[in-house]
Amino acid sequence: MLNIKLSIKIIIFGFIFTFFSSFGQSFFIGLFNSSIRADLNISHGQFGTIYALATLLSSFSLIWIGKKIDDFKLINFSIFVVILLFFSSIFFSFISNIYFLLVGIFFLRLSGQGLMSHTATTSISRYFTFNRGKALSITWLGLSAAEFIMPITIVFFLSIYSWKNIWISIALLIILFLPALSFLTIKNIRLSSREKVSKNLKKNNIKNWKRKEVLLDPKFYLISLVMLALPAINTGVFVYQSFILESKNWGDFVIAKSFMFYAVLSVGTLFISGPIIDKFTSRKILPLMNIPSLFAMVILCYSDHYISSYFLLGLMGVSNGLANVLGSSTWAEIYGVKYLGSIKALTTAMMVFSTAFGTAIFGLIIDLGYSIEIIAIVSFTYIFVANILIIIFRSKIKPVLIK
Repeated sequence: MLNIKLSIKIIIFGFIFTFFSSFGQSFFIGLFNSSIRADLNISHGQFGTIYALATLLSSFSLIWIGKKIDDFKLINFSIFVVILLFFSSIFFSFISNIYFLLVGIFFLRLSGQGLMSHTATTSISRYFTFNRGKALSITWLGLSAAEFIMPITIVFFLSIYSWKNIWISIALLIILFLPALSFLTIKNIRLSSREKVSKNLKKNNIKNWKRKEVLLDPKFYLISLVMLALPAINTGVFVYQSFILESKNWGDFVIAKSFMFYAVLSVGTLFISGPIIDKFTSRKILPLMNIPSLFAMVILCYSDHYISSYFLLGLMGVSNGLANVLGSSTWAEIYGVKYLGSIKALTTAMMVFSTAFGTAIFGLIIDLGYSIEIIAIVSFTYIFVANILIIIFRSKIKPVLIK
């Protein structure tokens, strides 16, 4: 019989995995942007193109690899992901040309942003039913903690050590810590493992959709339009943070410090959003997700004062806190958990693809000589249109119940 101790263990597992997923996240890789471009003598646009191509390739790979979480014991799949992240970090420390950069970013994006977060959120979403929102909120605190700690830490270490030495240290941390953590927390988790709940709680028997059925469902694309706005825009801001600093004449550490506001407000939103989602359902909260980012783009467009950086990242953090929970709970709520691994592999791949698209578009606009203000206007327009559509068709977004 499952008990509360096992529930705590799987939440700890999810927290740690989302924390370590930061090594493949755009905000983290973006911290090395200037150092890498200086070493390889490439432009913003060239870096963006390589980053986008590598991310695109990783998204295609994720569709197939991520699906395997439905077929293997969680501990075995997790160890595979850890080893891949370790290899990716070691490889990244040996980058010496643009071809190695392409391969290095591909493996980091696949193993870090893709598989680490996919493993954590799929496990949590499948295991929990009535407390899914709260469990996901705690799980995503791992990434928020990394977003709070890592930017200022890495900027500091870059002033002392070479960026390649930092990546060797990251690889050692991964291989020394994560295998033991995985074994201690999830060795007893099975595909059939579920949260133990009170007999008084009534469970709705919703249809479990297969991935091919999801692809034929119109509401899947409507939800995806909203879900993909944030990763595309956030990635562009994170990867080209050095361009924003130059454009706005902010100091070198302004955005790195602003990430603390991003992390704090992400965490605050996570604490609030989990219980709210459990009470009102994900589909009712979904139209609110990107509203803070809408205002963030207004700030990016119209304000040049360095203080605006804190508001920019802070508002993006609020949307991020909502998106982290909604990005997993919505799919489980609407399409069931039996085939959640294959569905989440698809949606995570689409999210990764959107980050590639955002990076490429940002880089293209920059290389064409347009300003950050133009980028902000384009981003605002996309968010606004997606939000209007989800509000108009919100009555269509609901699960299919089996009687």
